[in-house]
Amino acid sequence: MRSSSDVEYSAVGEGLGMREYWLYVWLRRLAVVAAHIISLGLVILTSILSRPGTSLFSWHPLCMSLGFCLCMTEGILLFSAEGSPFCFKSRKWKVRLHWFFQALLLVCGATGFGFMVASKNIKEHPHFTSWHSLLGVATMAATVLQAICGVFLLFPKLISTRSFPRLRLYHATCGLVAYLLATVTVVSAMFTDWFQASVTGTIWYIFLLLPLFPALVVMNQITSAFLPKKKITS
Repeated sequence: MRSSSDVEYSAVGEGLGMREYWLYVWLRRLAVVAAHIISLGLVILTSILSRPGTSLFSWHPLCMSLGFCLCMTEGILLFSAEGSPFCFKSRKWKVRLHWFFQALLLVCGATGFGFMVASKNIKEHPHFTSWHSLLGVATMAATVLQAICGVFLLFPKLISTRSFPRLRLYHATCGLVAYLLATVTVVSAMFTDWFQASVTGTIWYIFLLLPLFPALVVMNQITSAFLPKKKITS
């Protein structure tokens, strides 16, 4: 006899037929795979545009895209059951990989931030005078706070047992906010003088839209995981 935990559920709504359900699953898999490709593609394209090593500033776009476009995205999508290369790993392994990607994100973010500050100091330019820079600081602060919250989840003995489920929900919700904030920061970078001098015309609009797709996939994954789930009807 099957227990209630063996019944299939979907977050897309009650009354969903099995045929529509599997179509939905395949579309989600394609979307997750596309998000992986776009995230990696953004890093590659950014490295081509910035030409790392030509100046101190050239390392800033590379480090930030590597951290926030790739590591942050992969650190969330690895929990996806559709299209993730780590879908066959246990949750314990996924948590470890999540921490690895988030730690790498912090390293890349701090490094990119350092290169930007050093570049502006050398050129004697004022700091934090644009929306992009202010959004970047807010994104870094949100990411650090998320990491601190993650420490308590990694070591649950530091908090009470009753607080753990609530903290897990807060971590996921605030993580989504941090990811969307990072997406807005990446998009705002495309309005900077440096980017608009390098990319113009139709390609600029394509760049503008690219970060939005992984954000939609991540948002769908997190909301599907934590919103109340409805039973699938056969």
